[in-house]
Amino acid sequence: MGTSRLPTGIASVDRLLGGGLETDGVTEIYGEGGSGKTIFCLDLAARVARSDRWVLYVDTEGVSLERLRAGAADDLERVLARLLLSAPKDLDEQGRAVATACALARDGRHDTGLIVLDSATNFYRLSLSGPDEDDAREALAVQVADLVSTARTQGIAVVLTNQVWRSVRDGQLEPLGGSFLNHAAKTILRFDRDTGPLRTVVLVKHRSRPDGRGSFRITSTGLESVGGG
Repeated sequence: MGTSRLPTGIASVDRLLGGGLETDGVTEIYGEGGSGKTIFCLDLAARVARSDRWVLYVDTEGVSLERLRAGAADDLERVLARLLLSAPKDLDEQGRAVATACALARDGRHDTGLIVLDSATNFYRLSLSGPDEDDAREALAVQVADLVSTARTQGIAVVLTNQVWRSVRDGQLEPLGGSFLNHAAKTILRFDRDTGPLRTVVLVKHRSRPDGRGSFRITSTGLESVGGG
């Protein structure tokens, strides 16, 4: 029996992923600022909420209501009724928000279709090269482990976005968080900025799909597939 998938609604991305996001694992999305990570998550959240399933969204950077409204179109009230949003102000609050989201997804009282942590490493980044770096890394690892367990046991798609740093070795953009984040995520996508509203999605890791890439366009009303979709 194959793993079920949650379609993103972007044909080029769904083809890349073999039908959508796997619902028993964590998908990590990383990329530089403005690459479309949050817009993608908000549009996906609106899509899931419109299907009358709950979305548990942990936002560490400030969700744009205008962007959510664009993705929800005429269904904003319906989307908001199925969106549970938390906005932690530090890593400790983020940990409590993630634990609450996972508990709600497991208790069976909410038909949860998606959990989003955007961005997983925003507060962690502030601790780098400081005296609290080890504690912050451990706290983030606990959060990610809870998300992985919830996805696996409940069959829920989990998406976490990740910030990047530029390697002094080769100048390439690398995701924050170290190897444990890369190991925890069953799917890893890199979002790259192209010209204007175009974005490229690169499949970096997947347990059953070959490496590849797709594209989408950011519009005033949502995301559009590029390249035959």
